[in-house]
Amino acid sequence: MADRKKEIPPVVIQVGERIKEIIEEKELIFRNVANDCNMDVEALRRYVWGKQIMGIDKLALIANALGIEVGELFKK
Repeated sequence: MADRKKEIPPVVIQVGERIKEIIEEKELIFRNVANDCNMDVEALRRYVWGKQIMGIDKLALIANALGIEVGELFKK
């Protein structure tokens, strides 16, 4: 039986890559983005690296901190 905790859906990885891309495009600092989301920088990095599934509330906080709409996180 597979360990369900280790099964990260591809969309989670894609959203994480998109977050990283936007941070780099806007020349933001991970620590500042995390601070704007009221989370520690390691939590943000886990989301960006696709190591942890984020809830809708976290998606909204991250999008807000990046100055974008949530839907932008799903664009390739």
